[in-house]
Amino acid sequence: MPPGGDLDSASASPLHPAAREVLLAALERGYADPRRLHRAGRDARLLLDNAREATADALGVRADEVTFTPSGTHAVHLGLLGLVRGSRRGTWVVHPSIEHSAVRHAVAWGADGNDEGVHVDREGRVDEGSLVADACSPNVGVVALQTANHEVGTVQPVGEFELPNNIPLFTDACASMGRLPLPHGWAAAAGSAHKWGGPAGVGVLLVRKRARWRNPFPGDDRIDERSTGFENVPAVLAAAAALQAVVAEREEVNARQHALVDVVRRRVAAEVPDVEVVGDPVRRLPHLVTFSCLYVDGEALVTELDRRGFGIASGSACTASTLTPSHVLEAMGVLTHGNVRLSLQRDTTRADVDAFCDALPGVVAGIRARVGM
Repeated sequence: MPPGGDLDSASASPLHPAAREVLLAALERGYADPRRLHRAGRDARLLLDNAREATADALGVRADEVTFTPSGTHAVHLGLLGLVRGSRRGTWVVHPSIEHSAVRHAVAWGADGNDEGVHVDREGRVDEGSLVADACSPNVGVVALQTANHEVGTVQPVGEFELPNNIPLFTDACASMGRLPLPHGWAAAAGSAHKWGGPAGVGVLLVRKRARWRNPFPGDDRIDERSTGFENVPAVLAAAAALQAVVAEREEVNARQHALVDVVRRRVAAEVPDVEVVGDPVRRLPHLVTFSCLYVDGEALVTELDRRGFGIASGSACTASTLTPSHVLEAMGVLTHGNVRLSLQRDTTRADVDAFCDALPGVVAGIRARVGM
């Protein structure tokens, strides 16, 4: 691609160089069942234990609090519903209206909760007072609060307030794990390796030792009560290597990406008419920026920008299957049409960002002209 390139790392990032090297090496030794007692099994077990130790060290948790899952979505379902099943208070889950669909679907499938959720402001930040007040309601067993929003990047105040009656907190940290330090105050948390440059097909579930958690799904005959089956040992080891590398470099990368996102926010607001840049401008993921353009279809923007060599996402586009705008933007009360989400890669440059900002006004104007606006 020309300058600009792939600006859509929120769903998946390219394999980190540290992960690539480890993955290739681990494929030779990590194929066996790590529960077997023969040499190949012991080799695989050693790699799996190393991956768990490295992940725990990078995240600042205990190794026995780490479980590898087949995806971030599975980690969300397992973590949240496990807290619900372990609750002695009830099955109601209090959560903001902007939680990821994985949380919303888990609540609808195996718990109780108001689909509208706790309200947020126009920057996507949850009202802490309302969240705590709702948590005081009868039959509330769990509170779910994302660490940062997948669509607009706003970082939530996880760990900055106290929940009543020792109600456990689940946090979906898939968008932020590795990029930001984990917050405090959670009983269970979920992450997704391909968002930080690990292989796809690896999720991370963290469950605090003190948490009341019970497996909500059919059990397995493996040692770990949170086991989800046969681990992909080479992949989890590569995911751990990528996580360590991302954590080691994040101070420098985050500072650079914050500055680049500030450029996008400033230029888009100044150079594109009838546009709304959304999300908290300060308390946000370093690499992500979202804005919406009036009188523009999101899919049309994705298509036209792709033709010019820019890979972007549309967080609020009406999809062909549901024709439903983003529940996140609707909950925030911001413009939902013509949405663009940029999520910078670790090697995105100022030239990439400027090339995108140079192209955007003409693309938006052309789409508007075609619909008579």
